[in-house]
Amino acid sequence: MILEIRTYRLKPGSGADFVRIMAEESVPRLEAAGIRVVDHGGSLVAEDGHEEAYLLRAFDSVEQHRAQEDAFYGSDVWRRGPREAIVSRIEGMHSVVIEVPDHAVEAFRRP
Repeated sequence: MILEIRTYRLKPGSGADFVRIMAEESVPRLEAAGIRVVDHGGSLVAEDGHEEAYLLRAFDSVEQHRAQEDAFYGSDVWRRGPREAIVSRIEGMHSVVIEVPDHAVEAFRRP
């Protein structure tokens, strides 16, 4: 199983809106596109005073990750949907993609 750990450094004062938009608009669209969202939300700690958020997603392979991501972020569902509301609140983003056992993905899933 492939786990993507994506972190976002957010523009000042935008954390609560970013997390809300992600939960209400972005995550449902990701899931409807077949992307497994494991967890998402705001960081409990503001690194160097910056608001931050995260998104954990699971894929069967690196190839599936690339294909699903390209399809989703190139779609009208994303571009005409929450794209601007999400992107306008991001100062920086970083992703790490790692291979993990299936049970590790389930352990990260929020109840």
